Amino acid sequence: MKTEQQYFQEAISIQQYMENMTTLKEESFRIYDGFEVPTNDGFIELLKDKQPKILTITEDWCGDAMLNNPIIRRVAEAAGLEMRTVFRDADTELIDRYLTNGGRAIPIYLLLDDAGEVVGKWGPRAPELQELVVTKRASLPDKEDPTFEEAQKALYAEIREENISNSTYWTYVYEDFKKQVTNALQK
Repeated sequence: MKTEQQYFQEAISIQQYMENMTTLKEESFRIYDGFEVPTNDGFIELLKDKQPKILTITEDWCGDAMLNNPIIRRVAEAAGLEMRTVFRDADTELIDRYLTNGGRAIPIYLLLDDAGEVVGKWGPRAPELQELVVTKRASLPDKEDPTFEEAQKALYAEIREENISNSTYWTYVYEDFKKQVTNALQK
């Protein structure tokens, strides 16, 4: 069984991942180009001091990854951290160690210390965005309804557009990542 450190060593950089995206690339770069990392809250200084490595479990078709990856990448770059990515579907052994409510939800960000041990985890979604998605999904027709698939597709497109255009969502991601990572690194 491969360790998280071995996965990290074999992974590609977040920069390479984003450059090679075949789905949601333009949308991801719109967020990347628009997001500015706050520099007055002490978070970047903490990251610079602790220097965790970030291993991201992701896929480029994922709307949450489209939102989160560019923001976490900006944070990693601001702090001079190494951030690498592995594809969830290429090797499910890793994601199966980090299930969300029993599912293979992505993206998942693992923070590794110098020894390659996992010292923190974040993902797949900020709580405010989880609540929003749950509320919106509740409006969908029953799964057996013939209009369900079309309604679900329209809902996901609406959520994706909000993720791209609503910078408050970006703040939710940043703030929850900061909170969880700060707690993990200060243990």
